[in-house]
Amino acid sequence: MDNCKPCGGAIPLCMVGEFDLPSDIIDRKVTKMKMISPSNVAVDIGQTLKPHEYIGMVRREVLDAYLRDRAAEAGASVLNGLFLKMDMPKAANARYVLHYTAYDSKFNGAGEKRTLEVDAVIGADGANSRVAKSINAGDYEYAIAFQERTKISDDKMKYYENLAEMYVGDDVSPDFYGWVFPKCDHVAVGTGTVTHKADIKKLQLATRLRADSKIRGGKIIRVEAHPIPEHPRPRRLQDRVALVGDAAGYVTKCSGEGIYFAAKSGRMCAEAIVEGSENGKRMVDESDLRKYLEKWDKTYWPTYKVLDILQKVFYRSNPAREAFVEMCADEYVQKMTFDSYLYKKVAPGNPIEDLKLAVNTIGSLVRANALTREMDKLNV
Repeated sequence: MDNCKPCGGAIPLCMVGEFDLPSDIIDRKVTKMKMISPSNVAVDIGQTLKPHEYIGMVRREVLDAYLRDRAAEAGASVLNGLFLKMDMPKAANARYVLHYTAYDSKFNGAGEKRTLEVDAVIGADGANSRVAKSINAGDYEYAIAFQERTKISDDKMKYYENLAEMYVGDDVSPDFYGWVFPKCDHVAVGTGTVTHKADIKKLQLATRLRADSKIRGGKIIRVEAHPIPEHPRPRRLQDRVALVGDAAGYVTKCSGEGIYFAAKSGRMCAEAIVEGSENGKRMVDESDLRKYLEKWDKTYWPTYKVLDILQKVFYRSNPAREAFVEMCADEYVQKMTFDSYLYKKVAPGNPIEDLKLAVNTIGSLVRANALTREMDKLNV
């Protein structure tokens, strides 16, 4: 449990309220963001935020410990162990047998092999989920994210007090973005890619170079890397086993954000089990757990599809990224983007503003291509 999940650590405002997160576990309340284009054009976004709105920045070791302790206080049995495999039930209402290595102080780190019998299993064990493998859930395409936690001077940290940066361009990632996210006393500097995983350290160096003037002299205190699912698994449910979070593939395109979706899917799945079992009076079956999937897909599938389209349009080339950053200067775009992110819903648009946005998008793409041609001439 002392092994924290590598993560950028951005959470939407709706998660703070919905999951009753105390403010003292939130390192920074970001109200400003800079989108920085391949040609280093910086656009400030955040003007449309209301006084109470912000993006929370957390460290996963802090957030996870808080949620785990709260679960224990509510009656959960917390076991510190490594899940190995599970035996499937041989009869309709028989139990699943989980095999795991238990770790506690009396074994001095060596661990002890144990088993646990359960009625239902929620696989919340991340992108490399062994629970998913146990039910042959299938594979998915994934990005690799690389992040360096960097301690910078107090005066440089002041710059990032309530500001996060996102860098786009082929140099930092051919299909994702680079970032500098502020934490309590350091910044997280990272990048990710699906298509060029072998080049991740080269892309990370480019991200550091793009942010160099603001993080120069900083000391790297921790290096982290982790896979990010690019789409849901082909199978997310079998009998009394269901997948949630990264194990299910619930990460959004464009942003790579998944903390809220992990928490929300875990809650939805648990609620389906509580309701289906009539608070523990009957054995649940697959139809009970399927209600969770149906509710999930109905609520969040539009968000995933919209962000998938945006990534395909605007992350495909440097000219498209230049257009994307130019569009981010528009207040209507910012409002739609932040409303969708903060509250995890596809924000309803204004038809007239949507038409203007379509025209402006075409104009931005045309201008960006023209800019790239002129830069190519200069390079020659």
